[in-house]
Amino acid sequence: MTGLDPDNWDELRGLGHRMLDDMIDRLMTQRDGPVWRPMPDAARAALKTGLPVEPTSPEMLYDRFREVIAPYATGNTHPGFMGWVHGGGTAVGMLAELLAGGLNANCGGRDHAPIEVEREVIRWAADMLGFPRECSGLLVTGSSMANMIAVITASRSVPEGEALRRTGIGGRRLVGYAAATAHGCIARAFDLAGLGTDALRIIPVDDRHRMDLSALRAAIRTDRDDGAEPFIVIGTAGTVDTGAIDDLDGIAAIARQDGMWFHVDGAFGALAMLSPDMRPALRGLERADSVAFDFHKWAQVPYDAGCILVREPGRQAAAFAQSLAYLSREDRGLAGNAPWFCDLGPDLSRGFRALKVWMTLGTYGTARMGRMVEECCAVARHLADRVEREPLLELLAPVTLNIVCFRVRVAGMDLDALNGELVKDLHESGVAAPSTTLVDGVKAIRAAIVNHRTVAGDVDRMVDEVLRLTRLRHGAA
Repeated sequence: MTGLDPDNWDELRGLGHRMLDDMIDRLMTQRDGPVWRPMPDAARAALKTGLPVEPTSPEMLYDRFREVIAPYATGNTHPGFMGWVHGGGTAVGMLAELLAGGLNANCGGRDHAPIEVEREVIRWAADMLGFPRECSGLLVTGSSMANMIAVITASRSVPEGEALRRTGIGGRRLVGYAAATAHGCIARAFDLAGLGTDALRIIPVDDRHRMDLSALRAAIRTDRDDGAEPFIVIGTAGTVDTGAIDDLDGIAAIARQDGMWFHVDGAFGALAMLSPDMRPALRGLERADSVAFDFHKWAQVPYDAGCILVREPGRQAAAFAQSLAYLSREDRGLAGNAPWFCDLGPDLSRGFRALKVWMTLGTYGTARMGRMVEECCAVARHLADRVEREPLLELLAPVTLNIVCFRVRVAGMDLDALNGELVKDLHESGVAAPSTTLVDGVKAIRAAIVNHRTVAGDVDRMVDEVLRLTRLRHGAA
């Protein structure tokens, strides 16, 4: 036998049914177990099997998965996971991954149904964020890639910008602007795009952790007077540290006045547009030239599923499209159906990410998704209220959306060290998994309420455990 299909399809079918049952059982009962547990050395060693020259049965490999992989996963499907900004996923999304794997479609282009599903998902994204339906867009790994695509597209949209694809940036001093609270992937995008991180001007923020627009205007004037070319200003809808939202409408006005590209990094916060209550806080996002966001965060789609939208059709293709003989577009046949998605970003080989987005949004609908966003924000407000009632705790930043930053205060202690250790203790307890960050130079316990399964009782359990661990470690009264 030279192919790789199984000798016995019924045996594989039985194993597949067992896998599906086990994973659904895991999702149903995960609240009963720890959020996260440290991976023991024995489990790590069990994965160091060396290159498999001879076959191993799928049954044996699945047993190994159950023993040494599944128990030590990140934990972001658990309602007690509040670290970073990880979506919780859904059973429907998991099933969509199975279907997509069965089709094994390459969505770089060509004429097949998965391309049409992605086009429809991009139209849905445009409707969700107030963009024109004819805008261009692309599903990517995540907002890091989406932001990089936006920076490159914007840099190629300056006067004579298309020539930069051949000649490079050279002596042109293109500069852009983002707040001090912008995600680190923005500076990385400037680096990887060949602009250099020095070309990104970091703008200070106000007491609400939003970009200072007076400082932005002053920085643009200084650069123009110095002979530089301001080409992009990047606002954030939901900063990674505190969830703050820049004044997107104000930034849009400045960008228009100065002839600059206005981009929004809305990695998780952009999907607050699904909530009628939250949407006013994002006013101005619909005026952006481009927006980056993730379906795998608040939309609960399985990783990975990022998205970039570009308002003006043709701008993305001008930055990325290639004309190659072996990728010729035909008027009919499998090589038809231009334009192709490979013309809108750097990847030619692309998986069928759109199916899990299509099935997730189709199953729940945007109205229910909007209510889920509101519920996450309500849980965050509940947590903030609890923090403010506890004498040992201190709220460190306003709660704009779904992120709560706080710390434990014990007299006479190094508070940064204390709070950092408490978070590690909390992880190892299995009760909850927040992360840490710095807010105004102070180490914070950071709880991001993104998982649709998280309720008020989960954050109360986290606070109770923080207080218990504090007293256990330091005997704090």
